[in-house]
Amino acid sequence: MSIDLLKRCPLFAGLKDEDLKKVRAIASLRQVGKKEVLFAEGEEAKGFYVILSGKVKLFKISPEGKEQILHVVSAPDAFAEAALFVEGNYPAFAEPLMDSHLLFIPKRGFIQLIEKHPQLSINMIVSLSHYLRRFASLIEELSLKEVSSRIAKYLLDLSVKLSKEGKNPKEVELDLSKTQLALKLGTISETLSRTLAKMKAKRIIEVKKNKVLILDRELLEELAAGLKI
Repeated sequence: MSIDLLKRCPLFAGLKDEDLKKVRAIASLRQVGKKEVLFAEGEEAKGFYVILSGKVKLFKISPEGKEQILHVVSAPDAFAEAALFVEGNYPAFAEPLMDSHLLFIPKRGFIQLIEKHPQLSINMIVSLSHYLRRFASLIEELSLKEVSSRIAKYLLDLSVKLSKEGKNPKEVELDLSKTQLALKLGTISETLSRTLAKMKAKRIIEVKKNKVLILDRELLEELAAGLKI
């Protein structure tokens, strides 16, 4: 694998080619299948991952067995890097949503690189700050917002991502199945389907299989802000 793939990962932004080669030298490629558990909550953190292709969900399981998706990571992002510094254990489960190609970077070798390259430390702080903001937002949504608000924000976030990629921001393709999306939004599939149906009836969106067409963006933004259907 060339260092060009590493350059795409925000965690390694600004590193010189010779430094990227050092990262690549300590890393190993892993091809994993759908639903193959990468690590479990509480397991010793031996390293972290960069996604080259595919998607991985990070999730926790309640004592009652209920799953809550914390985040879905796709290329070219990294995940589990925080576990290298917090008590040395993974704080959640990680499982691919599809066959994926990953780069595994071991803890010991990476910490040695950080000690020698200050830019890596800065990038780690930025990366962890993004996760903190994301989880603070997740807590707010699950505890304070209606399901319709959570769905609206999810669709708007996907739309913004499409716009940045130069694609049509009005036609959003769901990156999760409806069952997985319900878990991510802290609800159940039946409630998710009913809420999407209400949004469709009010001509806010149109749903076609795994694609959602945004018909009224202004109203969708109002829903995301807390307006009830």
